[in-house]
Amino acid sequence: MTKLTDLEDQIERAERLERSITDTLTIERLRQFAAECRRERERLSQHRHAA
Repeated sequence: MTKLTDLEDQIERAERLERSITDTLTIERLRQFAAECRRERERLSQHRHAA
């Protein structure tokens, strides 16, 4: 599994879990985690395209 694929899986899991819970603090943390994964995915994607 590549790092990009791993990040995409993490994003999907966080978003799926976010939709299934009601605790607002946990939802916010999952959203932040997914956003961090998206930023890292974008950084890696740009790095690969530049190479």
